Amino acid sequence: MPRSKNKVASRAKRKKVLKLAKGSFGRRKNVLTVAKNSVEKGLTHAYSGRRIKKRDFRALWIQRINAACRINGTSYSVFMAGLKKANIDLDRKALAEIAYSDAEAFKAIVQKVK
Repeated sequence: MPRSKNKVASRAKRKKVLKLAKGSFGRRKNVLTVAKNSVEKGLTHAYSGRRIKKRDFRALWIQRINAACRINGTSYSVFMAGLKKANIDLDRKALAEIAYSDAEAFKAIVQKVK
């Protein structure tokens, strides 16, 4: 009896890899062995990139808050310590959005903290 190879599953596996490699340049998009390496590396970078994105956004929020604080005559660390003492529960994302879009509201928060 001949060996069963399951052509359908083999083809599906190849198609899945080549679909993920779509948009790549040269052999990366149509040669399975090259595409497989490219896709695997891309997925690894995507995984780590999702974690790096969180770090980058937190750093951006802190920079925006610090810039707005210095315009209003205080530093970031003093401002954040004052928020804790005043029991104002706003996270950095919200504070950065207020600092970026509504300077008067941020100025009022700084005055309340001082």
